[in-house]
Amino acid sequence: MIDILVVCVYFVFLMAIGWIFRTFSSSTSDYFKGGGKMLWWMVGATAFMTQFSAWTFTGAAGKAFTDGFAVLAIFFGNAVGYLGNYLFFAAKSRQLRVVTPIEGIRLRYGKVNEQAFTLASLPISIIQAGIWLNGLAVFAAAVFNVEMNITIVITGAIVVLMSVTGGAWAVVASDFLQMVIIMAVSVVATVVAVIKAGGISVIFAEGLPAGIVTGSDYNYMWLFWAWVLCSFVKQFLSTNNMIDSYRYMCAKDTKNAKKAALLACTLMFVGPLLWFVPAWFVAAFNPDTATWGLEALGSSITDATYYVFVRDFMPVGMVGLMMSAMFAATMSSMDSALNKNAGIIVRNVYKVFINENASDEHMLKLGKVMTLLFGITIIAVGIFINSLENTSLFNVTTMVGSLLALPMLIPSLLGFFIKKTPDWAGWGTLVVGMAVSYFIAFVCNADMVSAVIGIPLTAAEYSDMSSLTLGVVLHGCITTPFFLLSQLFFKGYSPERQKEVDLFFENTNTPVVVDEEDPEVIESDCRQRKTLGGLLATAGVAITCMFFIPNEFASRFVFVAVGVVVFVAGMGLIISAKNSKKHV
Repeated sequence: MIDILVVCVYFVFLMAIGWIFRTFSSSTSDYFKGGGKMLWWMVGATAFMTQFSAWTFTGAAGKAFTDGFAVLAIFFGNAVGYLGNYLFFAAKSRQLRVVTPIEGIRLRYGKVNEQAFTLASLPISIIQAGIWLNGLAVFAAAVFNVEMNITIVITGAIVVLMSVTGGAWAVVASDFLQMVIIMAVSVVATVVAVIKAGGISVIFAEGLPAGIVTGSDYNYMWLFWAWVLCSFVKQFLSTNNMIDSYRYMCAKDTKNAKKAALLACTLMFVGPLLWFVPAWFVAAFNPDTATWGLEALGSSITDATYYVFVRDFMPVGMVGLMMSAMFAATMSSMDSALNKNAGIIVRNVYKVFINENASDEHMLKLGKVMTLLFGITIIAVGIFINSLENTSLFNVTTMVGSLLALPMLIPSLLGFFIKKTPDWAGWGTLVVGMAVSYFIAFVCNADMVSAVIGIPLTAAEYSDMSSLTLGVVLHGCITTPFFLLSQLFFKGYSPERQKEVDLFFENTNTPVVVDEEDPEVIESDCRQRKTLGGLLATAGVAITCMFFIPNEFASRFVFVAVGVVVFVAGMGLIISAKNSKKHV
């Protein structure tokens, strides 16, 4: 009952964020990208959180429980991707000077590709958000004994309400708040695991499988390292491309975009070292899933590994706080997808084909309606994914990224570097890439692959290969060369297209600079710090008050530790706002 109360209070808090930030949006630019006024720590938080969902604590934690270190490859691949953001792509993304990423595609590849990439990107992000919702449902079903579909509907409805009300400002603000809480909870959970185990070395010695790196069902180490390399390539592409440039479009200038990328990179390097220690602890001290009392989860039982740790080894009330973090992680990914998709439909479909003279006020209202419709669609997809039996969340997530997203990411990455390609290179690469993905998903099988490489494959080896390795290798050998070879057919642009392409490269090569002494800029910065600081401080006090929940006296200080971290972060922002205000 206490855990349910904690989650309900957190839900009310999240809905309040949407209401508080509703006044920050007065135009489509404000609603879809925060007017390009956000500070680096807010932007870095949302960049980090878009690669983070409840799947981290469900499917990924289950992978850590069964296979040891293997899962780290994906998260460290994200970190390398964010390093690429810091060195190059964050600046380019902010310097696109557009409201939606598809508008960048329009400048680089023309009108036809604007619609082709719209049709390709929307289903992918909807499916990914549905997967995230499903991962959350697995966790909630274990915690509260609530039917998964009910969890999907309730969570989806709350995310939609927050996103519709507050737009990009509410999305990014909630991402920052959730990032602070999740990192604080993760650190405390890891410390508890290490203390209870008697040291991290004990966890590694007892909790990791026989194949400490690959898991126990791998016969050929080179296949695993191929999977790791492909994970890095795929995650790099996922974070460095035009389609995902929306992460940094909301930054107030180039400098803030780069600092945001560095923050996301740091968090993604540190995070995996914390998130999976509790899963390895469970593998060491409670490895028999038959004793968990979660038989209703069936083949998905290992996805509840993190919950088992919190339930069995943390104080009463921490399950509710952990569930709040799970909801937060999923919501942060979902609300970004909702906001981005609504912006694409309004500015790249409605304004282009239906009402090119639509006023900004009209498009703002339509954006809220589209956010609502996309939310309903994502909820429906989450329910459908839940109906699929014997499906690994880990493999489904990696498969969506490697088979569906890669064909789109290749031209949206290479377009930053290669200027002289015919416009059909964009949509042509999509068509070729989709054909390659179809072959991998519906034609290729384990016997076929074994015959080609000349070795038999275990179930784990082929599962990893089909969900990731094959996609990256074949798209690298077929789809990417197709795009590169299109340069041979380049015969110049029309005068209109030449202006657009020149503008694209001029924009991406010209830094966005703001006057830090401008009173309006200072006022905007102070408002962000003060508003978010107040929310964080309030959340910190509320978490600290969980000290009074009946527990062993020493255990109660777990809540104090989390609450103090969150409160201090909030007060730091409030003090910073006051100091900046003095210069106005």
